[in-house]
Amino acid sequence: MVKRYHWLHQSQYISRLSIACKMCAKGAKMVVLITGKCPAHCFYCPLSKQKQHKDVIYADEWKLTDENDIETLLSEAKAIHATGAGITGGDPLIVPNRTIRYIKLLKETFGPDFHIHLYTSGIKNTESIKEMVVSGLDEIRFHPEPRFWSKMNQSPQSQIITETSKLLVETAIEIPAIPNKTQDIIDLINWAEQHDVDYINLNELEFSEQNEQALYEKGFQMKDDVSAAAKLSQETAYEVLTYFEQHPTHIGIHYCSSSFKDGVQLTNRMKRRAQYIATDHDIITEQGTLLKGIIEPNNNHSLEDIITILKKEQITEKKYSIDKRKKRIELHPQLAEDLSEKIVSSQLVFFIIEEYPTADHLEVERIPLLTKK
Repeated sequence: MVKRYHWLHQSQYISRLSIACKMCAKGAKMVVLITGKCPAHCFYCPLSKQKQHKDVIYADEWKLTDENDIETLLSEAKAIHATGAGITGGDPLIVPNRTIRYIKLLKETFGPDFHIHLYTSGIKNTESIKEMVVSGLDEIRFHPEPRFWSKMNQSPQSQIITETSKLLVETAIEIPAIPNKTQDIIDLINWAEQHDVDYINLNELEFSEQNEQALYEKGFQMKDDVSAAAKLSQETAYEVLTYFEQHPTHIGIHYCSSSFKDGVQLTNRMKRRAQYIATDHDIITEQGTLLKGIIEPNNNHSLEDIITILKKEQITEKKYSIDKRKKRIELHPQLAEDLSEKIVSSQLVFFIIEEYPTADHLEVERIPLLTKK
């Protein structure tokens, strides 16, 4: 049998693959969480407590001050050299005017080829979808509830998915590959084919701080000690793909694994952002994180004292920078090592840190450099 599916880092897809998925794989999609509010109450929702059911806005990891903080939105898109955006939530249809405004803004700023896709439960404010399409929305992904997968004609989303598939927008259904729901997912895909849906996206079910209790209560387990993925989710997705390998469909079916999201999508986005924001003092790692040498104030020395000491060591201003927000001096890791061997410990304390190139500059590792006594 000739295999029609393709591999992507433990992910598989049966042709064709959506433009949005191709861009995500390259790290070229900015994720816009346009609100945390949602009319659905999915037990597996992974959204954090800081976002879930709250009307907050994020461009990737960068929180906007409010919906008029356009500068932050556009700055993040430029920082990762985005070629598109995924508008998510919550549910973007809860704030239709905001969503329409952002679609228009992104298209006007970056041009008609800037690809925008959107996720929705398809429960409320569905009348706004037409205006979103007119405003430039390229793809919409519906998320029907699991209890309707095997009987979509009874689903509240059935009519709107059917109507949307007739508009000038690519229409998709995106769901988690819930373990042991193979036949329900097959039924859903067969229904989708009959209603001119373009794509089906299956995500590996994942544990998060917010949903882990609900998942455990329903009997789900983690796949292993190093992954947040649920046991048997991937196997369920592979069973679905195998079925449609034997029963061909015109719909593109994509299984997106947890490792693909972390090991490919996120890493590539980190690399794009790192290349944009890295200074001469930074080293970009293979994972897209940044290595920095830093000096922080202690009980004996302020930032000004540190700068004075650096001048005495003939370290010019071009060789370091001052991060006032984090109250530290940043310099190249090699220079930090050299100075740590030269300056006695009673004066300065040096570290080499590894951090994400994201707006929050999340630190993932810190190594102290022991100075000479």
